[in-house]
Amino acid sequence: MAVNYLEDGTLSDRPPINGFQKSPSSIIGYGDVMELPDVPATIFEGEAELAVVIGRRARNVPASEAMDYVFGYTNLIDGSARGLPPEKNAFYQMKSRDTFCAIGPYLVTADEVNDPQNLAVRLWNNGQLMQDFNTDDMAYVIPKCIEFVSSLHTLEPGDILATGTNHRGLNPFMDGDAIELEVGDLGRLRITVSDELKRTWARQTRLEHSTSGLPGRATPQIGGQYADVGA
Repeated sequence: MAVNYLEDGTLSDRPPINGFQKSPSSIIGYGDVMELPDVPATIFEGEAELAVVIGRRARNVPASEAMDYVFGYTNLIDGSARGLPPEKNAFYQMKSRDTFCAIGPYLVTADEVNDPQNLAVRLWNNGQLMQDFNTDDMAYVIPKCIEFVSSLHTLEPGDILATGTNHRGLNPFMDGDAIELEVGDLGRLRITVSDELKRTWARQTRLEHSTSGLPGRATPQIGGQYADVGA
């Protein structure tokens, strides 16, 4: 799901419900490496998300019945290559790249998760807590997400529906970063980041950047290939 959080209540209105697809080759697991490609992205980020695993074929499922189609839950990190040209042609080339979807380490069955709409979501980058929010801040709760997606296309058993993130804690992913994610009691997902071009950004969240008074949604690139593209 895209833009599915109210950003700690700072959004006065719910954004339109929206989503995008990740390619099968984007999937990696515990201990794997997210590889940053040689493209002129303005920044690389990874979004901490609760992922819903579908248990049976779902087509045009009403929200009132949607939770009957949930098999379980897992952690998910949604990799993103932001700012790629051309403008307004973003989601596919930003989101669906190889290694850009980390999941795991466990698939926890639905009966083991008492309330998926009240789970702490925390992401650490090199041991520093960067994202820290709760699934109760979703603009569209899990049943509405399933209703929306299943109205567009059939969901099959094993399909994964990622429920979005709070963007205020997003931060640059760089070469050598050790990333850890915990959603509720679903275990701790660990991956590393590799970038052959050794690109660098200030270690700053989106919220920290916005309060600094500098332009743009995220901190600008300061070193490595393509650093002068947006200058």
